[in-house]
Amino acid sequence: MVVEFKHHQSAHCENGVASNLLRHNGLNLSEPMIFGLGSGIFFVYIPFLKVNHAPAISYRPQPGIIFSRVAKRLGIRIRREKFNNPEDARKALEENLANGIPTGLQVGVFHLPYFPDQYRFHFNAHNLVVYGKEEGKYLVSDPVMEGTTSLSDEELEKVRYAKGALAPRGQMYFPTYIPANIDLKKAIVKAIQSACSTMLAPVPIVGVRGERLVARKIRKWPEKVGVKTTNHYLAQIVRMQEEIGTGGGGFRYIYAAFLQEAADILEKPELKALSVEMTSIGDEWRDFALNASRILKNRKAEDGMYQALADQLDGLADREEAFFKKLKKAV
Repeated sequence: MVVEFKHHQSAHCENGVASNLLRHNGLNLSEPMIFGLGSGIFFVYIPFLKVNHAPAISYRPQPGIIFSRVAKRLGIRIRREKFNNPEDARKALEENLANGIPTGLQVGVFHLPYFPDQYRFHFNAHNLVVYGKEEGKYLVSDPVMEGTTSLSDEELEKVRYAKGALAPRGQMYFPTYIPANIDLKKAIVKAIQSACSTMLAPVPIVGVRGERLVARKIRKWPEKVGVKTTNHYLAQIVRMQEEIGTGGGGFRYIYAAFLQEAADILEKPELKALSVEMTSIGDEWRDFALNASRILKNRKAEDGMYQALADQLDGLADREEAFFKKLKKAV
């Protein structure tokens, strides 16, 4: 059971899986186009949800949302299934493979044997494609890896049924219909408008308001929860930004690439200028992560360091608020 499937490496797993599955089915969309069409640019801070004993923070929408939005905006149909029983999940996957259908899976990364140790922790929103089975091993196209790999029955079941937040529950998905003609221009405009609405939303934990909320928390954490816990929380912010599917800075770079493509398709050169601006914002997110990491490595971190970091995050929120207002006006 081996399907002819072309592996393309990507920066982010869900974008990469979506792009690879659609390319396999004859629709050639780049990773940045998938990310942009899925309004993947995002920020949310959820203090009442704990991940790795720290408040949840995410630079991406809920797993599956990006691909679902792309499908809805382009008229594509996707079938998604979850299974309470691992045996049912295995049978459904192998039936797909027997029918020549490469299949996307949501998995946990902690038990992925081909992941480097420093990236293996309890995060259950990773995506990959299984495209065959040979000599008792599932053939795996994990888009964040340079090449394809494989997993045994036991290894695949373990990651498909990882426990904890966002447990995948054996989830698998694959496109079942792609229209012959799609209105890419209309989909791009709608996707940009949606992204702007989210990042400018009047909700205290989402978008630029969420970024400002985290800045306020960084100022208060050292006195409220202590330096050790504050640094644990900062480590979570950096990990989610830099190590999980590219995160804050990386997502801004991908969105900038999307705007470059969108500028040509929509014939709006002003989007190219905004692409350059978004790249600069991505650079500052990377600087923010670097400064946070310096605090984590400094055992005698002073209060002024936390204040300066919070000021930098406030500045990022100001830049992104101005950016998304200009982007909204441009389309």
